[in-house]
Amino acid sequence: MSVFPPWNEPENLRCLFVRNMVLDAHIGVFEHEQGVTQRIRVNVMFGVADSASLEVGADDLARTVSYERVVLLVRALVAQGHVALVETLAERIAVGVLAERRVRITRVRVEKLDIFDDAESVGVEIERRNPA
Repeated sequence: MSVFPPWNEPENLRCLFVRNMVLDAHIGVFEHEQGVTQRIRVNVMFGVADSASLEVGADDLARTVSYERVVLLVRALVAQGHVALVETLAERIAVGVLAERRVRITRVRVEKLDIFDDAESVGVEIERRNPA
């Protein structure tokens, strides 16, 4: 996942990210995935409106969105219980991130680790925009 996402927005955006969160999750559709946890890796990038000015802005959290909010959101969603699809978890994360009205766009990647011996991971990456 690139630090600078390939989204093309008409306004200037600041790209924030939470990279490579590894969590134990109850996830999967197959019988052998029920009642056990699996390691997943979650990456979240989100764009917040930014100034086009070359001036340094105020050193104030009100100019951005806290990374902690996103980390706590992901942890809470994973702790809610079993999810069949990584796609569903990614969509829930995207909805939660976009609930912060300052976020214009988000990209979420959820990967299941340890699935195939010859693949680092399998998963999904989605992109969602705030309709406002």
